[in-house]
Amino acid sequence: MTMESKRTMEAKKKQLAKAERRIQGLNRLFMRTYEDNAAGRLSDERYTAMTQSYEAEQKELKEEAQAIEREIQEQERQSENLEQFIQRVKRNAELTELTPYAAHELIQKIYVEAPDKSSGKRTQAIHISYDLVGFIPISTLLKEEEA
Repeated sequence: MTMESKRTMEAKKKQLAKAERRIQGLNRLFMRTYEDNAAGRLSDERYTAMTQSYEAEQKELKEEAQAIEREIQEQERQSENLEQFIQRVKRNAELTELTPYAAHELIQKIYVEAPDKSSGKRTQAIHISYDLVGFIPISTLLKEEEA
């Protein structure tokens, strides 16, 4: 996991914790307004207006918290997949040719586009979807190889 993605993950976790604290705070406010209304310290109209406002905010916060949780889970899943893929690549790093075992372990799908003869030469694009990580653009692979 890169430093940037770690920072993003930490920020998401802080945002989630903040939303959950506010949801709990709203629950306490509900209880107080109910008690104030029952004791006659708060009018029924005011009680209704306040609870509607609290309920709307709480609903919005719950939806936000669920979305953040899904993002965190997705990020963690992607990080785990990347780590597993890196381990697979390391196991196969010494290969001098692609074996059926290595291909099966590393590659999910290979897409071969129709031939293109518009430049006068026949070219054919190939896209490889790697297992666990999906597509890695060839420019990224070549850049890493040069470094």
